[in-house]
Amino acid sequence: MKRIERILFKLIIIQLFCLVISQYVLSFPSLSVYLTKIELYEGVTQKAKDVTREVYNHIGK
Repeated sequence: MKRIERILFKLIIIQLFCLVISQYVLSFPSLSVYLTKIELYEGVTQKAKDVTREVYNHIGK
């Protein structure tokens, strides 16, 4: 049981580290050129219906 707990603890630490690094990278505006699709899929730039149509149109191309 201790072995499983150690493995789970290590996985949680690795996941937390990856989350912090990814959020840090996403905070740079100069990288927005490469991350515009993420903003489309998350829907943070427009209303939900507009984003849905835009994403489906973009996927169809």
